[in-house]
Amino acid sequence: MKNFISKPAAAIVAAAIFCLLPLGAALAQDKAASLDDLLRQVEQGRANDQREFKAREQRFINARNEQRSMLQRSIRERTAEERRSTRLENTFGENEIRTNELSDALDRRLGSLKELFGILQQVSGETMALLDNSLTAIQFPDRGKFLGDLATKMGTSSELASIEEIERLWYEMQREMTEQGRVVRFSTTVHNTNGEAEEREVVRVGVYNVVSDGKYLQYEPKTGNLTELGRQPQQARFTKSAKDLGDATDGQVVFGLDPTRGQILKLLLRNPTFGDRVKMGGIVGYIIMALGVVALLIAFERLLVLTLTANKVNRQLKSDELNDDNPLGRVLLASQKYREGDLETLELKLGEAILKEMPALTRALTFLKIISVVAPLLGLLGTVTGMIKTFQVITLYGTGDPTLMAGGISQALVTTVQGLSVAIPTVLLHTLVTGRSRKISHVLQEQSAGIVAERSEAQHAQSA
Repeated sequence: MKNFISKPAAAIVAAAIFCLLPLGAALAQDKAASLDDLLRQVEQGRANDQREFKAREQRFINARNEQRSMLQRSIRERTAEERRSTRLENTFGENEIRTNELSDALDRRLGSLKELFGILQQVSGETMALLDNSLTAIQFPDRGKFLGDLATKMGTSSELASIEEIERLWYEMQREMTEQGRVVRFSTTVHNTNGEAEEREVVRVGVYNVVSDGKYLQYEPKTGNLTELGRQPQQARFTKSAKDLGDATDGQVVFGLDPTRGQILKLLLRNPTFGDRVKMGGIVGYIIMALGVVALLIAFERLLVLTLTANKVNRQLKSDELNDDNPLGRVLLASQKYREGDLETLELKLGEAILKEMPALTRALTFLKIISVVAPLLGLLGTVTGMIKTFQVITLYGTGDPTLMAGGISQALVTTVQGLSVAIPTVLLHTLVTGRSRKISHVLQEQSAGIVAERSEAQHAQSA
């Protein structure tokens, strides 16, 4: 029997079924041709959903069983580790007791040797530090490793020192004491001031100094290098004694020994040279030194010229022949031209001739006097500028580091010394040169006055 349903009712039923299906999975692909096809498709979708639900349920059950087995396995492992921890704790306690027993037995058996090994550790450590910084390490560089290994070995309680090691420690200490009193010559690698390594013959004076080719060397314990000092002592006696020591083969040699193992030598090298002191004066110092050089050149030139002139004047005094190569000869020649004139004219002409000679005799003497006055004033200027520089440094950095203020103080003191060092010799030279000039001028005036007196006596004799 056929069921007849109207088309609107069929459409409503189909819409309701589509809403009940999840996402219209199967029926969305093909449009149902009749109600039978629609019913068949619905049944097929329900079957698919049931299979999917069962598969999903089975996967959940499997995952739950796996998690349960993992939990049981973790519980078993925890239990096993707890039992192992308990066993290890018991073993540790037993071992600790056993260790204490063995330590006590070792202490009883060692007795006084334990104190000996402690002293060995201390002595080997101190000796290693001493020998590594000693100049003898240049010849015996392998001592430090042995002493370091011995000190490490004595620091452990599992190893004891052997008789050979104790004897070698004694030997190294005895050898160091012996080498302190020896002067040894040997060849080793030396780094010059350019950093280049070269093989040289050096002389070691105990543990105090090492010299080569007349120069002092310095040993660097950190690198083990023997380097040439970039700056040697300025005193010639030290470099000469170093050279004499290097050239000597036997006998006794006077040598500048540094008993502080380089400390006094370093302080000696810090002393500034003449060039360093000139640099400390700055621009003012250079100006003072330039004025000093100019003053010396002028003074020496004046001394040479006036000495030669004085010799010529002395020869003219002893000679009857008049020469025009000296001031006195020129003055006498001028008197010969006006010998027949009146006395007043002769006196004036002689005065004129002397005045002509004076510029050559007094040339540059005023400049010497000016330098003698200006030099100390420039030194005072350098002192003021140096103190200003010092106060500026104090304002910026405070007074915590004296080396920061050393530059300004050095400039203040050095410029003062430079000014006085230039002024004092310049005053003496000016006095000396002025004296010689006045002596020549005095001779000219004396001879001129004599000529006038002779002419006056002759006129009086004629009038009488």
